[in-house]
Amino acid sequence: MLSVMLVRSVFFNHFEKDHHFGFEAASWYWHFVDVVWVMLFFFVYII
Repeated sequence: MLSVMLVRSVFFNHFEKDHHFGFEAASWYWHFVDVVWVMLFFFVYII
């Protein structure tokens, strides 16, 4: 996803100041994945 966002922003200039939902959605998804992995690590290995 991040590679696609890079290609879209650098080569095709698809994102503007007010029109960037695809980038924002990918960013929120990866933040969610990070939080899930931290919680899994905590509950599986620490507790």
